Amino acid sequence: MSDDRSGEDSHQTESSNVSSAGGEQPAQQNEQELATKTLYIQHKRFYLDVKQNHRGRFIKVAEVGSAGRKSRLLLSMAASREFRDHLTTFSELYASLGPPNLDNYPEDGKIKSEIIIKDNRRYFLDLKENTRGRFLRVSQSFTHGGTRTQIAIPAQGMIEFRDALTDLLDEFGTEEGGFRDTLPEGTNFRVENKKFYFDIGQNKIGVFMRISEVKSSTRSSITIPERSWARFRDIFADYVDKMNPNNSSSGGGGGGGNTANTTTTTATSSTSGVAISGGDESGISASEKTATTTTGTKSSSKSQQQQQESSSSSRNNGNTAATTTTSSSSTSAK
Repeated sequence: MSDDRSGEDSHQTESSNVSSAGGEQPAQQNEQELATKTLYIQHKRFYLDVKQNHRGRFIKVAEVGSAGRKSRLLLSMAASREFRDHLTTFSELYASLGPPNLDNYPEDGKIKSEIIIKDNRRYFLDLKENTRGRFLRVSQSFTHGGTRTQIAIPAQGMIEFRDALTDLLDEFGTEEGGFRDTLPEGTNFRVENKKFYFDIGQNKIGVFMRISEVKSSTRSSITIPERSWARFRDIFADYVDKMNPNNSSSGGGGGGGNTANTTTTTATSSTSGVAISGGDESGISASEKTATTTTGTKSSSKSQQQQQESSSSSRNNGNTAATTTTSSSSTSAK
């Protein structure tokens, strides 16, 4: 009993020195502990603490071994939910396994592995077995390096661990005090002997991007609020265009093409109402020539039709006159 009580006191003292950033930091006065659960699995104790600070809510998992050795993990609420789901999968697999074959262990001891990537952290989940039995090893590392920490959960305690985590998520995992539950994953790239990291985070002020420059022995970073991202992008794009003018020339050419089209349209519109006189056809478009030719053809056809009608009328009049003369001659003969 005295060992348990000393472990509880030690746990409470250390829990105040861990922030959601993932490293050991001085205690923050505005950090709250919302709930805690204690699990006893075989010879180990596990503490699951729900905490909240200016960055939001998170869960700290601490393992205390029989010798008093402590290990801990930090998970955001989103990472905790994904961890809970993997615990279900691992538990089902463990239940389906037969008794260990002491003469035929896997080469590296691994039965199944999964990876969680959340909040610029990586979590490696390995269901393993060795001479002491089967267990789930959970390791945490940062995308840009840093110390790796890990805990080991005895396989027969995975369901109990999952149920305790589920209870905490059901009670505290829905409301995050206005904080976004999911943020874009970080990225990085290397330039010569430097490496740049782009990490997205949030605090009580809002979402931000931290850009870190890492060399072999130095590290520096800046923090950009989300509301300024578009402005930073525009400034970068402007300097890229200025330093590489050829990149923008194609865009200018496109604009010139639009101008030419506009000029042609204007010229066509301005000449569409001009009558053609004499043989001067300069500035007249092909479509207008076609329209003029068509109009002339229609006028010519109409004139020919009128001439044919006039000729036909004349022939009819002539026939009428001839008929009248014949009739008169017949009357005289009588």
